Amino acid sequence: MDAGIGLLAAAAAVRGLRPDADIVLSSDPDGMPWGPRAPQDLVERALAVAEAAVAHRPDALIVACNTASVHALPALRARFEPGLPVIGTVPAVKPAAAGGGPFAVWATPATTGSRYQRALIDEFAAGVRVTEVPCPGLSDAVESGDAAAVTRAVAAAAERTPADVRAVVLGCTHYELVADRVRAALRRPGRPPVVLHGSAAAVAAQALRRIGERPAPQAPAVGTLSVILSGRPGPLPAVAPAYAEGRLVRAAGPGALL
Repeated sequence: MDAGIGLLAAAAAVRGLRPDADIVLSSDPDGMPWGPRAPQDLVERALAVAEAAVAHRPDALIVACNTASVHALPALRARFEPGLPVIGTVPAVKPAAAGGGPFAVWATPATTGSRYQRALIDEFAAGVRVTEVPCPGLSDAVESGDAAAVTRAVAAAAERTPADVRAVVLGCTHYELVADRVRAALRRPGRPPVVLHGSAAAVAAQALRRIGERPAPQAPAVGTLSVILSGRPGPLPAVAPAYAEGRLVRAAGPGALL
């Protein structure tokens, strides 16, 4: 679940680990973006999106949104656990810090400088120089598939990123969909490539652990895909195939709702 197509990164990671998994994508095009909303309003929207997904009786619920994880995860867990595992998305500050050297955290303006993000940095990156980089307009540009706007937003964020950082944490699930463009913008002559840290792979693996499943290296079939848009069955957003993750998720077996 997510407000928009940021959930494609986690869904693709699940598909990669378990091609036979039946995946339900529940988003909120009527209410997005969630970032500018008041916290209680965001919680109510997130609960509604989650309820629509839970109606499909999933084995786990992935909150594939950093903003929703910050504000709504306690309410979602109170509503659905212990019967349904709820897996939140946490910016990959810990692995970035473990890599040593200075790093940056790219995030939405609402998340940048938040107590939540600052607490993660204080807990896992004490003694490491961390630069928090707001990325206004980037998630919106990814959501709309506006390649020119993505290029401008990525370039602006790259300019605000110190040249000596060794890694960048992608602190919004939308950013993982354009990781290749981020990597290219951060290329520095004469310096090693910047390592990007996303959350999708870890979130997918955690979801499988919570339900006692293991990756299936050779699955006989591809699972189905169902799409819910603000509580209504609908098609995969038209912009999704513009991203590799969207194309992977779209490769669903018979019975998919597309």
